[in-house]
Amino acid sequence: MKQIFIIDWSLIPVFLLTSSTGISLHLAGHIGNHELWRNWALAHIIASLLLTILITIHIKMHWGWYKSWFRNGLGRKSRVTAILSILFFITSITGFALLWVYGSNSILGLWHYRIGLFTIVLFGGHIIKRFRILRRS
Repeated sequence: MKQIFIIDWSLIPVFLLTSSTGISLHLAGHIGNHELWRNWALAHIIASLLLTILITIHIKMHWGWYKSWFRNGLGRKSRVTAILSILFFITSITGFALLWVYGSNSILGLWHYRIGLFTIVLFGGHIIKRFRILRRS
């Protein structure tokens, strides 16, 4: 199996883990149990770091697509992929910024959560659109 497909297949469970821990973290903030919230936060940070590493490798493997996007504009390229790339970048930046914010339910955390939910939807569509190619690998 080609290395690109190993990375692509690895992204799916890590994405699901990151998404589920993020949603659980948000829900734990509503419960008010700080220890539970802290445990979900740690799980989400670990899953998110792994996801960030895999997506960085994924982007590097598809760098030609990005270079032509920057050079020639989107043209016929997938707008969903472009929006997903931008949203992932914003979600990552707000997530890293949250490492220096103490406590649950901060304004930045709520924005990170909202952008993250939209990113989940787009990432799901990105996977579904390419699943046939992945399955053949």
